[in-house]
Amino acid sequence: MPISAAIERTLFKDKDGGGGGGETHITIIKHRFLSFLIWQFLQSTCIFFFFKTIFLSSFTAKPFTPTFLSFLSFLAIHFSLLLVSISIFFLSSPRLIPVASPIDVSLALLRLIFVPGGQNSSESRKKLRVWLSFALFVSVFAVSGALFAICICWGCDVYYLQSMSRIQRAGLVGNLGFRGFMTGLSYALHYVYKKRWVLRFPIIQRPPFFSFKMGFLVAVGQALRFSAAGYLLSGSLAFFLPAEYRSQASGRKFVVEQIISYFGSFLVIFCWELIDHLHQVLHTKRFVFAPPKGSAAAETNPSEQLLVTLEKSTPKSLLQYLAYLDLCMLCESNVDTWRRAAFFEETGGTYKRIVSACLGPMENFTKNLAEGLESSSVGNSLQLSYQLTSAPNQLVVLRLSELFYDSQLYSWCARIVASLTARSHKEDRFGVAQLSGSNTAVVSTLLSSLLAVETLIGKKTIIPSTHDLIGPAGIKWETMNSGRRESTGDTMGKIRGSPIYVKAYALADVLRTSIYLIVSAFQDEMLNSAKAGVLEKEWIISSKPLYGTHELLLHKLHLFLEFQAN
Repeated sequence: MPISAAIERTLFKDKDGGGGGGETHITIIKHRFLSFLIWQFLQSTCIFFFFKTIFLSSFTAKPFTPTFLSFLSFLAIHFSLLLVSISIFFLSSPRLIPVASPIDVSLALLRLIFVPGGQNSSESRKKLRVWLSFALFVSVFAVSGALFAICICWGCDVYYLQSMSRIQRAGLVGNLGFRGFMTGLSYALHYVYKKRWVLRFPIIQRPPFFSFKMGFLVAVGQALRFSAAGYLLSGSLAFFLPAEYRSQASGRKFVVEQIISYFGSFLVIFCWELIDHLHQVLHTKRFVFAPPKGSAAAETNPSEQLLVTLEKSTPKSLLQYLAYLDLCMLCESNVDTWRRAAFFEETGGTYKRIVSACLGPMENFTKNLAEGLESSSVGNSLQLSYQLTSAPNQLVVLRLSELFYDSQLYSWCARIVASLTARSHKEDRFGVAQLSGSNTAVVSTLLSSLLAVETLIGKKTIIPSTHDLIGPAGIKWETMNSGRRESTGDTMGKIRGSPIYVKAYALADVLRTSIYLIVSAFQDEMLNSAKAGVLEKEWIISSKPLYGTHELLLHKLHLFLEFQAN
């Protein structure tokens, strides 16, 4: 395999959908990546010349005299920023990815060394690859920080005096490189720890220029904060270096060295922050998966490009996420209504394919969540979150946490099917949504998902009976299976500290809003069906629900009709 093809495969294999979106769409991510590199080069060049002219000129006798050293510094700085840009793109993902723990890495190395022919499972190998990607990412930032600090500061007169010997100059270069190395290392570790490599899709899509402008001041604040921390950390560790690598300056020269060193830390982190923000802006921008309006393809089958991307691209790839984002915005807004009208074509094939593409992830999520809740009596023990001492229970909690790595995708799917179902009340001229059975499938899946997520966060909807004490909305808070009863506040306080809680609560809110959207659109029909006793037949699937029972789903739907589901 040629080197260029290998590099291309490494960079884009998990992002471009595996070529499933057609020849036109496999270049989307590549074009955005190239645009990202071009704009990164332009903004970094402007920043370099601006700060070189305004600030560093005060510490240089001939700041505007071109030299071969300054040209090499310019090239080296851009090379370091290019490595950082490629690393950010390579590590980025639209979803959280499970990573191997240090213990898992140690066990894998021991197995590789001491067990002949020993192999890890495919899941373990994938987690190890992610861990190695993180390690490579941190290493690139550390080396880039050292190279950037040397190039940006070495041209100043305080570091480049004719009276210095070669050993002194080498010591100064080593000191600058070490401080830049520690700054880059600490920044990269914080970047990975805070999961900033996960792409954050904005709720409101703005033009790229305005989105980038909104993050400029944030980047300045972040650079000031991180550069101060990096300066203090690298400066304190520099005292442990050998004497020849420590600064021998005193008085005014020492103060100037520290000012330049802090400025170098600020400049490198400021460039990194802008690169990260630019990457987020360009790769989370909406892409319209449709032919131009008025073209032959738009007149015959305008939805085919979107459907092919949803169905055939690599699951959970960046390309597929962009397709779901486009579909979600199309269903919820009144822009490009001609595209949404094509969903309700007479045969109903397009509508069923879209609903199937959105219900599939929701159904898998609900099934896996139901299995996790049922195993090891997690329904009762999960409220203690990470205070659990049982290893099997901790493993179950970890697996439940991994289910919410795609919570953004599940939210989009719920909003898409809810918006389509609600709009079918007025826009579906042929009745394909009702005749195909999609309405019952959508409502049942959303109700089952909501019940499962509410059980996870501590709320359990029960069917009223004379033997149970029920809250005002038919909701009973789960209690620990112990000899005493716990209050709602105590129970919620125990699970709020877990990583699952925030995402589960947000997803439950999206599911609840989606169901209310459908109920509001079909309220009269549902009320009439409830009076006639056919509400379950018309809005709940006849087969076994993904979670709960038919009676429980029907009771929950009644709560929504009474606007008491909260």
